[in-house]
Parts: sequence; C-alpha cells; structure tokens
Amino acid sequence: MDPAAAKLIGAGLAAIGTGVAAIGVGTLFGQFLSGALRNPSAAPGQFANLIFGFAVTEALGIFALLIAFLLLFT
Repeated sequence: MDPAAAKLIGAGLAAIGTGVAAIGVGTLFGQFLSGALRNPSAAPGQFANLIFGFAVTEALGIFALLIAFLLLFT
C-alpha cells in the first residue's frame, strides 16, 4: 500500500472520532433534558455533571480531529 494512501485512510478513521463526539454530546443533552423534565427539582444539582460531561466529550472530539490533522499534514 502506498504510504500516502495509508495516511489518508488513517486520517479518515481518526476523523470518525469527531462524529462520535457529536453523537455523544447529543445523547448527553438529550438524557439531561429527559431527566430534567421528569424531575425538575433535581435538574440544578445535575447541571455541573452535564457541563463536565460536555467538556470531556468535546475534548475527545477535538483530540480526534487533531490526530486526523496530524496524520494529514505531517
């Protein structure tokens, strides 16, 4: 296999992580909203957990994008 083709395949596989992070963020906020609608009094207590989960999920997506760019341009 040509090394240039392997770089492109690897970058494409690494970029899948950004899509998975987007799905994770959507699931995270959807589940929070579902729980908040079921028990509105508990929602403010769980908001900090929501923001922490969002930050970790987005960081993993950004790291995956960084790896894809590193594979493409180095």
